[in-house]
Amino acid sequence: MSPVRTFESQLGGRVIASRWPIIIATVILVGIAASGTVFLEFSADDRIYFNKDNPQLLAFEALEDKYGQSDNVLFVLVPPDRDATSALALEATAWLTEQSWTVPYATRVDSLTNFQHTTARGDDILVRELVDKSGRADADERARIRSIALAEPALAGRLIARDGAVSGVNVSVQLPGADKLVEGAEVEDAARRLAHEVKRKFPGIDVRVTGHVVFNQTFMEVSLSDLKTLVPLSFVAMTLMLVYLTRGFSGTFAIMLVVALSVMTAVGLGGWVGLPMTSASAIAPTVVLTVAIASCVHVYSTLVHQLRSNVPGSPEGGDAPYPPAQAEAPKRNAIIESVRVNLQPVFLASLTTALGFLSMHFSEVPPFRQLGTFVAFGVAASFVLSVTFLPALLSLLPIPVRAPRLGLDRGMAGLGEYVIRRRRALLWGSGLVVMALVASIPRNELNDVFLHYFDEDVEFRRDAEFTAKNLTGMYSLDYSLASIEPGGITDPGYLADAAAFAEWYRAQPETIHVSVITDTFRRLNMSMHGDDPAEYRLPESRELAAQYLLLYEISLPFGHDLNNQIDVDKSATRMTVATQTLSSNEVIALNRRALHWMTDHAPNIVPAESSGTTLMFANLGRRNIIAMLAGTTIALVGISFVLIFALRSLRVGLTSLVPNLVPGALGFGIWGLAVGQVGVSLSMVTAMTLGIVVDDTVHFLSKYQRARRELGHTSPDAVRVAFRTVGAALLTTSLVLVAGFAVISLSSFELNSDMGRLTALVIALALVADFLLLPPLLMRIDARRGAAAPAAGNSPDQQG
Repeated sequence: MSPVRTFESQLGGRVIASRWPIIIATVILVGIAASGTVFLEFSADDRIYFNKDNPQLLAFEALEDKYGQSDNVLFVLVPPDRDATSALALEATAWLTEQSWTVPYATRVDSLTNFQHTTARGDDILVRELVDKSGRADADERARIRSIALAEPALAGRLIARDGAVSGVNVSVQLPGADKLVEGAEVEDAARRLAHEVKRKFPGIDVRVTGHVVFNQTFMEVSLSDLKTLVPLSFVAMTLMLVYLTRGFSGTFAIMLVVALSVMTAVGLGGWVGLPMTSASAIAPTVVLTVAIASCVHVYSTLVHQLRSNVPGSPEGGDAPYPPAQAEAPKRNAIIESVRVNLQPVFLASLTTALGFLSMHFSEVPPFRQLGTFVAFGVAASFVLSVTFLPALLSLLPIPVRAPRLGLDRGMAGLGEYVIRRRRALLWGSGLVVMALVASIPRNELNDVFLHYFDEDVEFRRDAEFTAKNLTGMYSLDYSLASIEPGGITDPGYLADAAAFAEWYRAQPETIHVSVITDTFRRLNMSMHGDDPAEYRLPESRELAAQYLLLYEISLPFGHDLNNQIDVDKSATRMTVATQTLSSNEVIALNRRALHWMTDHAPNIVPAESSGTTLMFANLGRRNIIAMLAGTTIALVGISFVLIFALRSLRVGLTSLVPNLVPGALGFGIWGLAVGQVGVSLSMVTAMTLGIVVDDTVHFLSKYQRARRELGHTSPDAVRVAFRTVGAALLTTSLVLVAGFAVISLSSFELNSDMGRLTALVIALALVADFLLLPPLLMRIDARRGAAAPAAGNSPDQQG
């Protein structure tokens, strides 16, 4: 007997003999690992979704170095009469504008009421707030304010709706960065308090709160929500399913205890190695809980089957009965046999599952890499615990032996007979279905709408969609328009090109608002010509433009400088474009059109580098899917070698890949027909599920190979044995996995919910493939090699 076989045969006995030391050591080691949770850090920064060398992130950081941070909170005030210039609305806007300076880390506050409006005063200009206290109660003054605001490019579509119905107060903040989670929470809490106070102080006024800081904090809130709801829900759902499927509380208790310890170990080890908890990795405990159950179910199912048979050498094991001396301890022998039979397939399933999740390290999205590491930790822990701690614990617990569900057993046996009888039709029929659905895969379009990362019941998404529909766009593209020389932004040629670029953008159907410095130069030129509307144009000379800019800058009050639009040496300006809510493809296409226009029509502007959060997320999906092609390929090669080596057969190992690759292809084909859009998270599903779905295949092949090699069965008889011995366990584990990932689909975070839906679908399809496609394939291939004669006295009927 080989050393491996010897180890398989002896492990169960050694575990039972040392059960108390194993249980005590497990508790101690898991406690040490779980103590790492104190080092877990939650992140509320959307930049964690990007590698440090991501080109869009680097461009955005360069923009912020030049013009300052873009973090903000945007209050949207909604008057009851939908008139943003009514007396009540102006009073509320003025009060909120003043109070917004109390928001922690606030560096600038912009609103309709404090907009720095310029007017002529002789040969000079007067810069003052558009709305003063004396004018708020005067109807004629309010009409003048409304007329100016709706005609002012810097206000209309940004701080007041183009129909004048709602207005906004934008608070720019500069977080120190020492602890963005705490700093962002301080800002959001202060903003929420101000919004509540506005509603109390000005009855009828509604306030919506959005902005980049709130966007980041929503990531954190969703993470905590998933941890608080999905993990307990998954635990309850899994427990109820196991009670029903195992028909016993002791087995359910033992399995769920192993699962809980695996989750604790995974999360704790993540803390020890410094992994952060993010909205993407927050589902790690739920994923570990789900995949860890499979190994335990196989060990427990075999144990129960052995106890029911009262013969240690039942079809589960496929060996001859134990000697009579061992019959005195049927439970002990059943545990030993269960460990012996399941050690290899459980190890292979755990190894391939870990390989699948570790392939996520090829992802361009760090939180997904961290998710893969968390789950790999949990899978490793669940394997060790399922073959050591679980048998040790079960040896101490009463295991009630109830009569088997004849319907389920007969159903599995009947399914096996049906597959054997209809193997040719199933093989060809499966091929046709696979080809039809694979042909639907191209219907999937790589596309994301990052505002829709959050479910509709998330407050931020509701407020953001209201803002985009009624005031201004939540998506923005930033361009640093550099002149060809220092101080060149006052050059007439540069100003003309920048203005033309802004006008081109305003003509695009996706655009809501464009913020550009040339609008300020036009307004200054008009004011310096006695507020003559005919003079609303760019200054004619460089000297004149420089004089206007200097005069304007020294007239601005604190908090209203132009540093967020003009760089220090006056060589570049910032143009910000607010757009409608767009898909990632639409964002990329719009930006590409803009850069092409600039190249062809703006000779006085150095080719601009576009940046911003919108562009960063828009490009993320494309970059990630390219990276995951390599990850999936390596995972596939690694899993193939593992199966070929473990099954000791190149033929069977390669055959096993078919039912493992087909489910992913079918899943994406069905997704293409039903949804048609693949986001950044779904590019991970193939690699992730590849390791999971191998579980069922490994257990089926393990029983099939034992029947062929150790019992000498023909291929059809080996299929019968596999269905009878492991069919019910495969159905149980698959139902548990589908239920677990279905729970993940309830997440408020779209990246997680879509991943959960598609993964559950792929796992269900994998079960179908293992039952209806794998057996016909095995029989077809083995038929070409000739059928082995059954060993005497070991027919399938005798084995059953």
